[in-house]
Amino acid sequence: MSASPLVGWDELAAAAPDGLAVLDCTGRFLRLNPAAAALLEAGTEGDLLGAPSPFALVEGAATCRAGLLEVRSDEQVAHWEPPAGPRREFAYRARRLPADPKFTVVSFRDVTDEWHRQRRIAAIAQTSIALASEGSLGSTLDAVARQIVQADGLAGVQILILDSTGRELRLMGSAGLRHWDGFLDRLLECRDRGARLCMLDTLRERKPIVVPHRWAQIREDPAWEPLHGYLGELNWDSFVSVPLMARGRPEGVLNAYFAPGQEIGGRTLEFLAAMAEQAALAVDHATLLQREREGARRDERQRLARDLHDSIVQQVFSIGLQANAVGVLGARGEVVPAEAVRTFADEVGALSRTVLADLRAMVHELRPSSSLRLGLEDAVTTLVKSTENRTGLGIRLVCGEEVDAVEPELAEDMYRIVAEAIHNVVKHAEATTATIRLAVRDHTLTAFVRDDGRGVAESGGRGAAPDNEDGAAAGAAGHHGYGLTTMRERAERWGGTMRIRSGARSGTTVRVVIPLPVRVPQAPPADSEGSRSAPSTVPFPEAANPAPSGS
Repeated sequence: MSASPLVGWDELAAAAPDGLAVLDCTGRFLRLNPAAAALLEAGTEGDLLGAPSPFALVEGAATCRAGLLEVRSDEQVAHWEPPAGPRREFAYRARRLPADPKFTVVSFRDVTDEWHRQRRIAAIAQTSIALASEGSLGSTLDAVARQIVQADGLAGVQILILDSTGRELRLMGSAGLRHWDGFLDRLLECRDRGARLCMLDTLRERKPIVVPHRWAQIREDPAWEPLHGYLGELNWDSFVSVPLMARGRPEGVLNAYFAPGQEIGGRTLEFLAAMAEQAALAVDHATLLQREREGARRDERQRLARDLHDSIVQQVFSIGLQANAVGVLGARGEVVPAEAVRTFADEVGALSRTVLADLRAMVHELRPSSSLRLGLEDAVTTLVKSTENRTGLGIRLVCGEEVDAVEPELAEDMYRIVAEAIHNVVKHAEATTATIRLAVRDHTLTAFVRDDGRGVAESGGRGAAPDNEDGAAAGAAGHHGYGLTTMRERAERWGGTMRIRSGARSGTTVRVVIPLPVRVPQAPPADSEGSRSAPSTVPFPEAANPAPSGS
């Protein structure tokens, strides 16, 4: 005697917590249970009958297993755009009816929030992995910005860091935003027109600042007119600025630009704060590493300079004295023929002078700080004269205005880049002339080093003008790797770039572009909080009346 079911299948479908739907052969809805209608944000089942569904008519799911940091399951994924509200993500399984394969049964559930949370966790974990890599600070912060954009679907992210003095900000990482060298210059122009950059409130208050509908405020403010076109390229609405804190001090800011309709809730701020903490760790690590490297370089320069002076220079000087002594003996007309002695003395003297000139040039290159105290132009001028005297290479130096206003640390790095490029011209290019151009334009420090020697193709390189070739440094294969890496690292340290172009008959050109930092003004007095003071920074603005994150 068979037992009759306690509840009919229609009643079970109506009470099921997951969505159930029947689709026809074209993927259109034929039947839906109440849970399905609710998930699809339809009033009743009848509102969706005959409408196309978001589900693919494919049985089963991908057989590949998800990685530890991948947001995937054994279910298929569909996206649904409701008439109102944000897009939803559904995890579903589909099966054809055995009795009539024209129809497909789909069970699905809403995983929007769950998978969003998993993406955030994966972004934090993958950012931690990126911090352990050997990439430059700029590439690491770019990776952090990309993870945020991908995890939360933001319009864009920028990461700015403070210099060692805590008075200047520099853009070091971004995602979702078109790179534009003139952005800082236009931002300063907006500040001069009266625009206020409230991201400085984040640095001063050391807490996140939330600015709803910021783009609408900027669009209506004539002070921001120089950036209306650029900011209008980004489809964004609200703005959040989060401080980068390390060892109890601010290291910079993380600026997030939200697409229209995106909500900024507590979990969103927690995620941005976690990613800002990762970025702050990267900045702190890079700062400590840079200090260690600078100390090691200083110690090595001093040691080499001392060794050169105490040993080689004195020995070469002694050779010169001996040559003079031999000259004196020859002049007396004794056993050694006088002419032979004079010839020997002239040769040894010339050799000693050449060696001394080379060694003095090495000492200057190892310790350029004394020249850099007078400015970048004087330091490079000294390098040019020393190189011309030693090698006979003709070098034309052109320096623009404000070059000497560059801060000392940046000036030393730019000097090193130019010195390495000229060294490579002398060593590999077989050039007769070279040109060095230094200039500050549109709030950017640029340097060009060009020679008329043989290019990469003639000297054994891989090609005739790739940007990843060491141009002037690539005279012989295998000789350019370390020099090129060092030059690039020095440029990337300041958020800059280096491009190298070389041709078999056109010589080699090294181009370095480094954006200059924007000076951060001192915090205004307490009674001037309401004024439209002009701060400075690279990311997009914040609100004239920023709302705290909890408001």
